[in-house]
Amino acid sequence: MLRPQETSSRERASLNGLWAFALDPGDRGRAEEWWRGPLPDAAEMPVPASFNDVPATREARDHVGDVWYQREVRIPARWEGRRVVLRFDAAAHRAVVWWNDVEVGRHEGGYTPFECDVTEHVRFGEPGRVSVVVDNRLTPASIPPGIVDVLPDGRRRQRYFHDFFNYAGLHRGVWLCATPRAYVDDITVTTEVSGTDARVQYRVEVVGGQVTEVVLRDADGRERARAATAEGTLDVPDATLWRPGRGYLHRLEVRAAGAGGETDEYALPVGIRGVAVDGDRFLINGEPFHFTGFGKHEDNPVRGKGHDDVLMVHDFALLDWIGANSFRTSHYPYAEEVLEYADRHGIVVIDETPAVGLNFEIAHTLVPGDPEHIWAAIDDTTQAAHRRAIAELVARDKNHPSVVMWSIANEPDSSRPEARAYFEPLVRAARAADRSRPVCFAQVQLPPDQDVMSDLFDVICLNRYYGWYVDTGDLVTAERELEAELREWVRLHGKPIIITEYGADALAGAHSVSAATWTEEYQVELLEAFHRAFDRVDSVVGEHVWNFADFATGYGVNRADGNKKGVFTRDRRPKAAAFALRRRWTGKAT
Repeated sequence: MLRPQETSSRERASLNGLWAFALDPGDRGRAEEWWRGPLPDAAEMPVPASFNDVPATREARDHVGDVWYQREVRIPARWEGRRVVLRFDAAAHRAVVWWNDVEVGRHEGGYTPFECDVTEHVRFGEPGRVSVVVDNRLTPASIPPGIVDVLPDGRRRQRYFHDFFNYAGLHRGVWLCATPRAYVDDITVTTEVSGTDARVQYRVEVVGGQVTEVVLRDADGRERARAATAEGTLDVPDATLWRPGRGYLHRLEVRAAGAGGETDEYALPVGIRGVAVDGDRFLINGEPFHFTGFGKHEDNPVRGKGHDDVLMVHDFALLDWIGANSFRTSHYPYAEEVLEYADRHGIVVIDETPAVGLNFEIAHTLVPGDPEHIWAAIDDTTQAAHRRAIAELVARDKNHPSVVMWSIANEPDSSRPEARAYFEPLVRAARAADRSRPVCFAQVQLPPDQDVMSDLFDVICLNRYYGWYVDTGDLVTAERELEAELREWVRLHGKPIIITEYGADALAGAHSVSAATWTEEYQVELLEAFHRAFDRVDSVVGEHVWNFADFATGYGVNRADGNKKGVFTRDRRPKAAAFALRRRWTGKAT
């Protein structure tokens, strides 16, 4: 799905701002058809933002079920005769949309976009009412999964099996867009590199017309190749490549025409680069690449997962300061603005689906009567939702040069034979959707002889917490056991290894001469023990600390005001670990 864009043939208008908003704890809204008029007892809610922390009430933070958004939208009179769509960059976790009294779209999946064609329902030059109901419930059939308990007093309580807060709502942008009736619907680009010579393969899908021109231009606007077909290959000799640290972008200009003579134009940024796995090496443009960086979260005070350009730019500035060249979108696709920024600045991304929490073994919310393990709790419906999540992730992000690998799950229970039966068709689906990138998953702390599915994947990605959850406080044993395990992965698989999570909680300002757990000193010493082990195992091609910054979690006695594994605090103040990583990754002492 193409991002909204303004060209000679297209217009877009942001619908971000204050919307009418109402919690619906009794699920009255659908039965009473709230979309047919103004929302009852409505407050105001900023979009984009997660709704949970904005009202400053326990009722909103703990709400389980439907919430309603509504606003009036005026369609410009000049758009008459054109196709008009509403686009939602995300609605967590499922949504239904009405234009006035007519349902115009619905979508499940909280982190990928969807569009509603309202062309036949709008009156040009006049206002219309947009109503959206968003349901934040997680169930065994959703990705991520969860369980909703109904308490004796009728209240609902959401249980989920992942370690971050279940923020929800319209936490990304909303757009009103106009295109010609014949329009460019999708573009797919893959690139191959041989030295500095490149091939750009493209495919354009047009609704109601045909491609008339495809032109590839460099960053200075010079034409490098041209075609006039919907699918083909463009040869680009002596191309300037997209590289880590240098986000050089070409531009693919596509023009299409309808039978009535109307034309559409779309310009797609294109980074020319190659990605490959060769033995135990990860290659970008034929050169070995070592990942340095983090697992991150879209998480900020008050906004929750609401996208904010100011916070995004500051986070990228901190990544540059600390010497990080990459990150993983743990544990869901991030806002497209984030990937666009990474494209422009040469930051490498492992792009992950929302498939987190497929594991009862590490959950802290189980109660008597729950199924024995996750594979007894889910079924083909869950797998179908997971398959859709993979398809929508690839469809949205396939053209981003910053994205070098697809991660299709985080920490599933990969010790049982059911795991292999569940994941094998999903790996095939991911490869069928995009054969130009490797596929991985982030494996929970299971030794290689207990894991039943890592051989299906191209890269071994390990989340490891020796010295924290295992061998707590004993870094000598932690370092020895980590190295021994890494060497066993090398012996059995011979693939590149990325440590996609490692770290320890540290309370900012907590210090100890003995480097006790939870202090900043212990966090530093644990990271350094891991680094010594990494440096002795050549197959380790990446180190992603968990986490970039402290973040919010659900309620629990094992979390005090959230997860404190960040090397920055939630408001982005550096802990001692940030300076230690900067020394390792940049060689700079201050």
